[in-house]
Amino acid sequence: MLTHIGTIQIETERLILRRFEYTDDEDMLKYWVSNPKIQSMYCEPIYTTKQEVKKLLNKYISSYEKKDYYRWAIILRRMDECIGQIAYFLMNTDNRFAEIEYCIGELFQRKGLATEATKAVIQYGFNRINLHKVQICHKSINTASRRVIEKCGFVYEGTSRDFFYENGKYIDRLYYSILKDEFKKFK
Repeated sequence: MLTHIGTIQIETERLILRRFEYTDDEDMLKYWVSNPKIQSMYCEPIYTTKQEVKKLLNKYISSYEKKDYYRWAIILRRMDECIGQIAYFLMNTDNRFAEIEYCIGELFQRKGLATEATKAVIQYGFNRINLHKVQICHKSINTASRRVIEKCGFVYEGTSRDFFYENGKYIDRLYYSILKDEFKKFK
């Protein structure tokens, strides 16, 4: 049985994962939500105004009332700025699994920060929520995300061929998962 506790702050060596706040709007616009390259990699719309971001933040912040809602702002400690987000966007209570998503601003990629945040959220899912399995997927063109997934110990499960049609061509979607026992051994 899952123990839904909601989005509680997580701290790592370089990051603070916390609930979103309305004051995150400028950082979000600066680092990722207005960037078409970042947003397209995880199939999210582009936000270009503070008003649009405020609507998104309203959705996030009002959802924190639910105990089975898990979405964190990724805060880089040394800057105290919101550089990305990470969430369990799909939660299957009956089967004790969840699917994770993340994004991080281009300036902060290839520094191990997405991996650090992902490992912390996986651990939270297994240790605090009592998940049995965490799953994740990425577009085949997103090699940076594939590296994060591999560094976190996920096991490749399969490919959904020609899943996305973008800019006149088809793109595959690759699926991975990690079980609680596998994550314990991997760490």
